[in-house]
Amino acid sequence: MSAVPETGDTRAIVTGIGVLAPNGCTVEDYWSAVLAGRTGIAPLRGEHYDGYPARLAGQVTGYDTAERLPPGLLQQTDRVTRLALAAAEDALADAGADTRQLSEYDLGVVTANATGGFEFTHVEIQKLWTRGPEYVSVYESFAWFYAVNTGQISIRHGLRGPGAVLVAEQAGGLDALGQCRRVLRSGTGLVLGGGLDSALDPWGWVSQLAGGRISAGTDPSTAYLPFDDRARGYVPGEGGAILVLEREEFARARGVSDSYGEISGYAATFDPAPGSRRPPGLARAIRLAVADAGLTPADVDVVFADCAGVPELDAAEAEAIVSVFGPYGVPVAAPKALVGRLYSGGPPLDVVTALLALRDSFIPPCGPALRPDPRHRLDLVTGLPRHARLRHCLVVARGVGGFNAAVVISGPNRLTGDT
Repeated sequence: MSAVPETGDTRAIVTGIGVLAPNGCTVEDYWSAVLAGRTGIAPLRGEHYDGYPARLAGQVTGYDTAERLPPGLLQQTDRVTRLALAAAEDALADAGADTRQLSEYDLGVVTANATGGFEFTHVEIQKLWTRGPEYVSVYESFAWFYAVNTGQISIRHGLRGPGAVLVAEQAGGLDALGQCRRVLRSGTGLVLGGGLDSALDPWGWVSQLAGGRISAGTDPSTAYLPFDDRARGYVPGEGGAILVLEREEFARARGVSDSYGEISGYAATFDPAPGSRRPPGLARAIRLAVADAGLTPADVDVVFADCAGVPELDAAEAEAIVSVFGPYGVPVAAPKALVGRLYSGGPPLDVVTALLALRDSFIPPCGPALRPDPRHRLDLVTGLPRHARLRHCLVVARGVGGFNAAVVISGPNRLTGDT
Protein backbone atom coordinates (compact mmCIF):
# COMPACT_ATOMS: atom_id res chain seq x y z
CA MET A 1 0.00 0.00 0.00
CA SER A 2 1.40 3.38 -0.95
CA ALA A 3 2.09 5.76 1.91
CA VAL A 4 -0.07 8.69 0.87
CA PRO A 5 -0.86 11.18 3.66
CA GLU A 6 -4.50 11.52 4.59
CA THR A 7 -6.05 14.52 2.87
CA GLY A 8 -9.50 16.00 2.93
CA ASP A 9 -9.91 16.26 -0.82
CA THR A 10 -9.68 12.58 -1.82
CA ARG A 11 -13.05 11.62 -3.26
CA ALA A 12 -14.66 8.35 -2.18
CA ILE A 13 -16.66 7.29 -5.23
CA VAL A 14 -19.02 4.31 -5.43
CA THR A 15 -18.33 2.12 -8.45
CA GLY A 16 -20.12 -1.11 -7.52
CA ILE A 17 -23.12 -2.28 -5.50
CA GLY A 18 -24.26 -5.65 -4.17
CA VAL A 19 -27.73 -5.93 -2.62
CA LEU A 20 -29.52 -8.71 -0.76
CA ALA A 21 -32.80 -7.32 0.54
CA PRO A 22 -36.14 -8.84 1.58
CA ASN A 23 -37.78 -7.39 -1.54
CA GLY A 24 -34.98 -7.90 -4.05
CA CYS A 25 -31.71 -9.80 -4.42
CA THR A 26 -30.21 -7.70 -7.21
CA VAL A 27 -29.81 -3.95 -7.45
CA GLU A 28 -32.46 -3.52 -10.13
CA ASP A 29 -34.93 -5.98 -8.60
CA TYR A 30 -34.65 -4.16 -5.30
CA TRP A 31 -35.05 -0.73 -6.92
CA SER A 32 -38.09 -1.86 -8.90
CA ALA A 33 -39.70 -3.19 -5.72
CA VAL A 34 -39.03 0.05 -3.85
CA LEU A 35 -40.47 2.23 -6.61
CA ALA A 36 -43.53 -0.02 -6.78
CA GLY A 37 -44.01 0.01 -3.00
CA ARG A 38 -43.64 -3.78 -2.87
CA THR A 39 -42.96 -5.10 0.63
CA GLY A 40 -40.59 -7.87 1.60
CA ILE A 41 -42.18 -8.31 5.03
CA ALA A 42 -43.95 -11.62 5.65
CA PRO A 43 -44.73 -14.08 8.48
CA LEU A 44 -41.88 -16.25 9.71
CA ARG A 45 -42.58 -19.85 8.81
CA GLY A 46 -42.22 -22.83 11.14
CA GLU A 47 -43.56 -24.11 14.42
CA HIS A 48 -40.50 -22.68 16.19
CA TYR A 49 -42.21 -19.30 16.13
CA ASP A 50 -45.60 -20.40 17.47
CA GLY A 51 -46.69 -18.58 20.58
CA TYR A 52 -44.41 -15.57 20.24
CA PRO A 53 -46.00 -12.10 20.31
CA ALA A 54 -44.59 -11.19 16.87
CA ARG A 55 -44.25 -13.24 13.68
CA LEU A 56 -43.44 -10.74 10.90
CA ALA A 57 -39.96 -10.11 9.49
CA GLY A 58 -38.22 -8.93 6.36
CA GLN A 59 -36.72 -12.13 4.97
CA VAL A 60 -34.36 -12.71 2.05
CA THR A 61 -36.19 -15.49 0.19
CA GLY A 62 -35.80 -17.31 -3.10
CA TYR A 63 -32.03 -17.01 -2.92
CA ASP A 64 -29.69 -19.95 -2.32
CA THR A 65 -26.19 -18.97 -1.21
CA ALA A 66 -25.19 -22.64 -1.55
CA GLU A 67 -25.15 -22.10 -5.31
CA ARG A 68 -22.61 -19.30 -4.91
CA LEU A 69 -20.15 -20.73 -2.38
CA PRO A 70 -18.03 -23.90 -2.18
CA PRO A 71 -19.15 -26.63 0.26
CA GLY A 72 -16.13 -26.14 2.51
CA LEU A 73 -16.99 -22.49 3.02
CA LEU A 74 -20.63 -23.30 3.73
CA GLN A 75 -19.56 -25.58 6.60
CA GLN A 76 -17.70 -22.78 8.39
CA THR A 77 -20.04 -19.80 7.92
CA ASP A 78 -23.27 -18.50 9.38
CA ARG A 79 -26.09 -17.34 7.13
CA VAL A 80 -25.13 -13.70 7.59
CA THR A 81 -21.59 -14.34 6.33
CA ARG A 82 -22.89 -16.21 3.29
CA LEU A 83 -25.11 -13.24 2.48
CA ALA A 84 -22.16 -10.87 2.96
CA LEU A 85 -19.92 -12.95 0.70
CA ALA A 86 -22.56 -13.01 -2.03
CA ALA A 87 -23.17 -9.25 -1.80
CA ALA A 88 -19.42 -8.55 -1.92
CA GLU A 89 -19.01 -10.72 -4.99
CA ASP A 90 -21.89 -8.92 -6.72
CA ALA A 91 -20.47 -5.52 -5.81
CA LEU A 92 -17.05 -6.36 -7.25
CA ALA A 93 -18.64 -7.72 -10.42
CA ASP A 94 -20.74 -4.57 -10.76
CA ALA A 95 -17.61 -2.45 -10.39
CA GLY A 96 -15.75 -4.56 -12.96
CA ALA A 97 -12.99 -5.04 -10.39
CA ASP A 98 -11.02 -8.26 -10.73
CA THR A 99 -9.06 -8.33 -7.48
CA ARG A 100 -6.64 -10.88 -8.95
CA GLN A 101 -5.45 -8.21 -11.36
CA LEU A 102 -4.97 -5.53 -8.69
CA SER A 103 -2.37 -5.03 -5.97
CA GLU A 104 -3.64 -6.97 -2.95
CA TYR A 105 -2.28 -4.40 -0.48
CA ASP A 106 -4.22 -1.65 -2.27
CA LEU A 107 -7.53 -3.35 -1.48
CA GLY A 108 -9.38 -3.22 1.83
CA VAL A 109 -12.69 -4.17 3.44
CA VAL A 110 -14.74 -2.55 6.23
CA THR A 111 -18.06 -4.05 7.31
CA ALA A 112 -20.58 -3.46 10.08
CA ASN A 113 -22.44 -6.12 12.00
CA ALA A 114 -24.81 -5.90 14.95
CA THR A 115 -25.94 -9.44 15.77
CA GLY A 116 -23.14 -11.83 14.85
CA GLY A 117 -23.72 -15.41 13.66
CA PHE A 118 -26.82 -16.39 15.61
CA GLU A 119 -27.98 -19.31 13.49
CA PHE A 120 -24.60 -21.06 13.43
CA THR A 121 -24.19 -20.62 17.18
CA HIS A 122 -27.75 -21.83 17.86
CA VAL A 123 -27.02 -25.10 16.09
CA GLU A 124 -23.66 -25.62 17.81
CA ILE A 125 -24.91 -24.78 21.29
CA GLN A 126 -27.76 -27.25 20.76
CA LYS A 127 -25.12 -29.90 19.98
CA LEU A 128 -23.25 -28.96 23.16
CA TRP A 129 -26.35 -29.34 25.32
CA THR A 130 -27.66 -32.53 23.76
CA ARG A 131 -24.57 -34.43 22.57
CA GLY A 132 -21.50 -33.01 24.26
CA PRO A 133 -18.59 -30.66 23.49
CA GLU A 134 -16.83 -33.07 21.14
CA TYR A 135 -19.67 -32.58 18.64
CA VAL A 136 -19.36 -28.78 18.49
CA SER A 137 -17.85 -27.50 15.24
CA VAL A 138 -14.40 -26.00 15.53
CA TYR A 139 -15.68 -23.21 13.26
CA GLU A 140 -17.88 -21.96 16.10
CA SER A 141 -14.71 -20.27 17.40
CA PHE A 142 -15.14 -17.56 14.75
CA ALA A 143 -18.42 -18.11 12.86
CA TRP A 144 -20.35 -16.20 15.54
CA PHE A 145 -18.00 -13.22 15.62
CA TYR A 146 -18.89 -9.70 14.45
CA ALA A 147 -15.65 -9.41 12.45
CA VAL A 148 -16.05 -12.65 10.52
CA ASN A 149 -17.70 -11.02 7.49
CA THR A 150 -14.71 -8.73 7.03
CA GLY A 151 -12.34 -11.65 7.46
CA GLN A 152 -14.08 -14.03 5.08
CA ILE A 153 -14.51 -11.39 2.36
CA SER A 154 -10.84 -10.47 2.71
CA ILE A 155 -9.71 -14.10 2.42
CA ARG A 156 -11.99 -14.97 -0.50
CA HIS A 157 -10.95 -12.00 -2.61
CA GLY A 158 -7.34 -11.52 -1.51
CA LEU A 159 -7.83 -8.12 0.10
CA ARG A 160 -4.71 -7.57 2.19
CA GLY A 161 -5.03 -3.83 2.76
CA PRO A 162 -6.83 -2.26 5.75
CA GLY A 163 -9.63 -4.28 7.31
CA ALA A 164 -12.06 -3.36 10.08
CA VAL A 165 -15.49 -4.02 11.56
CA LEU A 166 -17.80 -1.44 13.16
CA VAL A 167 -20.34 -2.41 15.83
CA ALA A 168 -22.84 0.36 16.60
CA GLU A 169 -26.16 -1.42 15.90
CA GLN A 170 -27.92 0.34 13.01
CA ALA A 171 -25.58 3.37 13.01
CA GLY A 172 -22.67 1.01 12.36
CA GLY A 173 -23.77 0.60 8.75
CA LEU A 174 -22.93 4.26 8.10
CA ASP A 175 -19.87 4.23 10.32
CA ALA A 176 -18.43 1.50 8.08
CA LEU A 177 -18.76 3.75 5.03
CA GLY A 178 -17.24 6.65 6.94
CA GLN A 179 -14.29 4.43 7.82
CA CYS A 180 -13.98 3.40 4.17
CA ARG A 181 -13.56 7.04 3.26
CA ARG A 182 -10.81 7.43 5.88
CA VAL A 183 -9.04 4.36 4.48
CA LEU A 184 -9.15 5.77 0.96
CA ARG A 185 -7.80 9.10 2.17
CA SER A 186 -4.86 7.31 3.76
CA GLY A 187 -3.84 5.89 0.39
CA THR A 188 -5.71 2.62 -0.20
CA GLY A 189 -7.13 2.40 -3.72
CA LEU A 190 -10.32 0.34 -3.32
CA VAL A 191 -12.38 -0.66 -0.29
CA LEU A 192 -15.42 -2.89 0.06
CA GLY A 193 -17.77 -1.42 2.65
CA GLY A 194 -21.25 -1.83 4.05
CA GLY A 195 -23.11 -4.16 6.35
CA LEU A 196 -25.49 -7.09 6.62
CA ASP A 197 -27.29 -8.77 9.49
CA SER A 198 -29.37 -11.90 9.90
CA ALA A 199 -30.76 -13.16 13.19
CA LEU A 200 -34.12 -14.70 12.34
CA ASP A 201 -33.48 -18.20 13.69
CA PRO A 202 -35.51 -18.98 16.87
CA TRP A 203 -32.70 -17.98 19.24
CA GLY A 204 -32.03 -14.76 17.38
CA TRP A 205 -35.74 -14.03 17.19
CA VAL A 206 -36.21 -14.36 20.95
CA SER A 207 -33.20 -12.08 21.50
CA GLN A 208 -34.74 -9.40 19.30
CA LEU A 209 -38.14 -9.66 20.98
CA ALA A 210 -36.44 -9.08 24.33
CA GLY A 211 -35.62 -5.52 23.25
CA GLY A 212 -39.29 -4.57 23.55
CA ARG A 213 -39.50 -2.54 20.32
CA ILE A 214 -40.77 -5.18 17.89
CA SER A 215 -44.20 -4.63 16.36
CA ALA A 216 -46.82 -7.24 17.19
CA GLY A 217 -48.82 -6.36 14.07
CA THR A 218 -50.01 -9.21 11.88
CA ASP A 219 -50.59 -7.34 8.60
CA PRO A 220 -47.32 -6.89 6.62
CA SER A 221 -48.60 -3.63 5.16
CA THR A 222 -49.35 -1.96 8.50
CA ALA A 223 -47.09 -3.60 11.10
CA TYR A 224 -44.21 -1.15 10.57
CA LEU A 225 -45.37 2.44 10.21
CA PRO A 226 -42.60 4.96 11.00
CA PHE A 227 -43.79 8.56 11.52
CA ASP A 228 -47.41 7.36 11.55
CA ASP A 229 -49.66 7.94 14.58
CA ARG A 230 -50.40 4.19 14.49
CA ALA A 231 -46.72 3.27 14.94
CA ARG A 232 -46.24 0.59 17.58
CA GLY A 233 -42.73 -0.70 16.90
CA TYR A 234 -40.63 -1.92 14.02
CA VAL A 235 -40.40 -5.12 12.03
CA PRO A 236 -36.89 -6.61 12.02
CA GLY A 237 -35.30 -7.99 8.90
CA GLU A 238 -32.18 -9.47 7.36
CA GLY A 239 -29.89 -8.50 4.52
CA GLY A 240 -28.20 -5.27 3.54
CA ALA A 241 -25.66 -4.08 1.00
CA ILE A 242 -21.97 -4.01 0.17
CA LEU A 243 -20.49 -1.17 -1.90
CA VAL A 244 -17.21 -0.78 -3.76
CA LEU A 245 -15.64 2.58 -2.90
CA GLU A 246 -12.55 3.83 -4.69
CA ARG A 247 -10.19 6.73 -4.87
CA GLU A 248 -11.14 8.55 -8.05
CA GLU A 249 -7.67 8.31 -9.55
CA PHE A 250 -7.50 4.57 -8.76
CA ALA A 251 -10.81 3.93 -10.53
CA ARG A 252 -9.80 6.05 -13.50
CA ALA A 253 -6.50 4.19 -13.81
CA ARG A 254 -8.31 0.88 -14.21
CA GLY A 255 -10.61 2.28 -16.89
CA VAL A 256 -13.71 3.33 -14.96
CA SER A 257 -15.40 6.30 -16.63
CA ASP A 258 -18.34 7.01 -14.31
CA SER A 259 -19.73 6.18 -10.89
CA TYR A 260 -22.96 5.87 -8.93
CA GLY A 261 -21.95 8.85 -6.82
CA GLU A 262 -19.72 9.94 -3.98
CA ILE A 263 -19.68 9.63 -0.19
CA SER A 264 -19.11 13.35 0.23
CA GLY A 265 -19.82 13.84 3.95
CA TYR A 266 -19.88 11.81 7.14
CA ALA A 267 -20.24 12.42 10.86
CA ALA A 268 -21.02 10.45 14.00
CA THR A 269 -22.12 11.56 17.46
CA PHE A 270 -23.19 9.95 20.70
CA ASP A 271 -26.23 10.80 22.79
CA PRO A 272 -25.80 12.08 26.35
CA ALA A 273 -26.62 9.84 29.30
CA PRO A 274 -30.33 9.25 30.03
CA GLY A 275 -31.70 11.98 32.25
CA SER A 276 -29.23 14.53 30.97
CA ARG A 277 -30.61 17.91 29.98
CA ARG A 278 -28.40 17.93 26.90
CA PRO A 279 -30.15 17.25 23.58
CA PRO A 280 -29.74 14.01 21.60
CA GLY A 281 -26.87 13.99 19.11
CA LEU A 282 -28.68 13.25 15.84
CA ALA A 283 -29.19 16.87 14.76
CA ARG A 284 -25.52 17.60 15.42
CA ALA A 285 -24.48 14.57 13.36
CA ILE A 286 -26.61 15.86 10.48
CA ARG A 287 -25.11 19.34 10.65
CA LEU A 288 -21.57 17.99 10.86
CA ALA A 289 -22.04 15.62 7.92
CA VAL A 290 -23.52 18.36 5.74
CA ALA A 291 -20.67 20.70 6.65
CA ASP A 292 -18.14 17.92 6.01
CA ALA A 293 -19.52 17.69 2.48
CA GLY A 294 -18.97 21.43 2.03
CA LEU A 295 -22.72 22.03 1.82
CA THR A 296 -25.49 23.81 3.67
CA PRO A 297 -28.85 22.27 4.66
CA ALA A 298 -30.42 24.05 1.68
CA ASP A 299 -28.27 21.91 -0.64
CA VAL A 300 -29.74 18.62 0.64
CA ASP A 301 -32.53 17.40 -1.64
CA VAL A 302 -33.84 14.42 0.36
CA VAL A 303 -33.32 12.74 3.74
CA PHE A 304 -33.45 8.96 4.11
CA ALA A 305 -34.67 8.55 7.67
CA ASP A 306 -33.70 6.15 10.43
CA CYS A 307 -37.36 5.10 10.96
CA ALA A 308 -37.49 3.62 14.45
CA GLY A 309 -41.24 2.98 14.24
CA VAL A 310 -41.46 3.70 17.98
CA PRO A 311 -43.53 6.85 18.69
CA GLU A 312 -41.10 8.63 21.02
CA LEU A 313 -38.09 7.77 18.84
CA ASP A 314 -39.89 8.87 15.66
CA ALA A 315 -40.74 12.15 17.38
CA ALA A 316 -37.10 12.67 18.37
CA GLU A 317 -35.89 12.01 14.83
CA ALA A 318 -38.52 14.32 13.34
CA GLU A 319 -37.47 17.03 15.78
CA ALA A 320 -33.85 16.65 14.69
CA ILE A 321 -34.72 16.86 10.99
CA VAL A 322 -36.97 19.87 11.51
CA SER A 323 -34.35 21.61 13.63
CA VAL A 324 -31.88 21.44 10.72
CA PHE A 325 -34.13 21.84 7.67
CA GLY A 326 -37.23 23.55 9.07
CA PRO A 327 -40.84 22.27 9.09
CA TYR A 328 -41.57 20.45 5.82
CA GLY A 329 -38.21 21.82 4.66
CA VAL A 330 -36.91 18.73 2.83
CA PRO A 331 -38.51 15.57 1.39
CA VAL A 332 -38.11 12.58 3.70
CA ALA A 333 -37.96 9.00 2.40
CA ALA A 334 -38.56 5.89 4.50
CA PRO A 335 -37.90 2.81 2.31
CA LYS A 336 -37.23 0.74 5.44
CA ALA A 337 -41.00 0.45 5.82
CA LEU A 338 -40.86 -2.06 2.94
CA VAL A 339 -38.08 -4.28 4.27
CA GLY A 340 -37.94 -3.80 8.03
CA ARG A 341 -35.03 -2.58 10.10
CA LEU A 342 -32.00 -4.57 8.98
CA TYR A 343 -29.74 -3.37 11.79
CA SER A 344 -26.26 -2.75 10.33
CA GLY A 345 -27.56 -3.70 6.88
CA GLY A 346 -30.30 -1.04 6.79
CA PRO A 347 -28.23 2.14 6.36
CA PRO A 348 -25.98 0.78 3.56
CA LEU A 349 -29.16 -0.32 1.80
CA ASP A 350 -30.51 3.22 2.26
CA VAL A 351 -27.27 4.55 0.74
CA VAL A 352 -27.84 2.29 -2.27
CA THR A 353 -31.41 3.59 -2.51
CA ALA A 354 -30.11 7.17 -2.39
CA LEU A 355 -27.57 6.45 -5.14
CA LEU A 356 -30.30 4.98 -7.36
CA ALA A 357 -32.55 7.95 -6.58
CA LEU A 358 -29.76 10.27 -7.69
CA ARG A 359 -29.27 8.22 -10.85
CA ASP A 360 -32.93 8.14 -11.87
CA SER A 361 -34.22 11.41 -10.34
CA PHE A 362 -36.91 9.71 -8.27
CA ILE A 363 -37.50 9.80 -4.52
CA PRO A 364 -38.99 6.43 -3.53
CA PRO A 365 -42.23 6.33 -1.53
CA CYS A 366 -42.87 4.75 1.85
CA GLY A 367 -45.16 1.76 2.22
CA PRO A 368 -48.61 2.28 0.68
CA ALA A 369 -50.41 2.15 4.05
CA LEU A 370 -48.28 4.78 5.79
CA ARG A 371 -50.04 8.01 6.79
CA PRO A 372 -47.68 10.75 8.03
CA ASP A 373 -48.50 12.12 11.47
CA PRO A 374 -48.86 15.90 10.97
CA ARG A 375 -47.39 16.53 14.41
CA HIS A 376 -43.97 15.58 13.04
CA ARG A 377 -44.09 18.33 10.36
CA LEU A 378 -42.21 16.17 7.86
CA ASP A 379 -42.61 16.12 4.08
CA LEU A 380 -42.78 12.33 4.02
CA VAL A 381 -42.89 10.94 0.48
CA THR A 382 -45.86 8.58 0.22
CA GLY A 383 -47.98 7.07 -2.53
CA LEU A 384 -46.05 7.25 -5.81
CA PRO A 385 -42.36 7.98 -6.43
CA ARG A 386 -41.69 11.71 -6.55
CA HIS A 387 -39.79 13.01 -9.56
CA ALA A 388 -37.12 15.47 -8.47
CA ARG A 389 -33.80 16.85 -9.61
CA LEU A 390 -31.45 15.42 -6.99
CA ARG A 391 -27.88 16.47 -6.30
CA HIS A 392 -27.25 15.54 -2.66
CA CYS A 393 -28.94 13.01 -0.37
CA LEU A 394 -28.60 12.57 3.36
CA VAL A 395 -28.88 9.18 5.10
CA VAL A 396 -29.21 9.07 8.89
CA ALA A 397 -29.06 6.19 11.34
CA ARG A 398 -29.28 5.60 15.06
CA GLY A 399 -28.13 2.64 17.10
CA VAL A 400 -29.35 1.30 20.42
CA GLY A 401 -27.16 2.75 23.15
CA GLY A 402 -26.90 6.29 21.80
CA PHE A 403 -25.09 5.96 18.47
CA ASN A 404 -25.87 8.47 15.69
CA ALA A 405 -24.43 8.66 12.19
CA ALA A 406 -25.10 10.65 9.03
CA VAL A 407 -23.75 10.34 5.49
CA VAL A 408 -24.11 12.71 2.54
CA ILE A 409 -24.18 11.16 -0.94
CA SER A 410 -23.56 13.31 -4.00
CA GLY A 411 -23.56 12.58 -7.73
CA PRO A 412 -23.57 10.72 -9.97
CA ASN A 413 -20.94 12.06 -12.33
CA ARG A 414 -18.28 11.11 -14.81
CA LEU A 415 -14.75 10.74 -13.49
CA THR A 416 -13.36 14.02 -14.68
CA GLY A 417 -12.18 15.37 -11.35
CA ASP A 418 -15.14 17.75 -11.15
CA THR A 419 -17.58 17.65 -8.26
